[in-house]
Amino acid sequence: MSGKRVLDSYALLAYLKKEDRYEKVKNLLGSKGAVVLMNEINLGECFYILARERGMDQADYFLHTILPNLPLVKRANTFEEVVEAAKIKAGHALSYADCFAIQTALKENAPIVTGDPEFKKAESLVKIDWL
Repeated sequence: MSGKRVLDSYALLAYLKKEDRYEKVKNLLGSKGAVVLMNEINLGECFYILARERGMDQADYFLHTILPNLPLVKRANTFEEVVEAAKIKAGHALSYADCFAIQTALKENAPIVTGDPEFKKAESLVKIDWL
């Protein structure tokens, strides 16, 4: 797989937990021609989900040990990008964190890799690369 892709939290958590179709994310992360992007809001979402499900120690391990070793390009947000995500949220029944993944994908002209069925509501906005 080559080109840019944006991961949402669903895809990264599927990879970390070795859930259904995690191999697709694994192959993407191991692909030499791929640029894998993730918004910092979605990374924070992964952190809190791991903390809730597995405890703070495991979430900290993700943050300080696993994440720095993943071939991910982290995308921060300007205030203008926060407003763009808010505009997406205002017009669609999606979580605010999902709107940041969409905003990043639109800005980067890249599909979102996800298995989250909530993104079916966003197929008119952005290309989805389904797990």
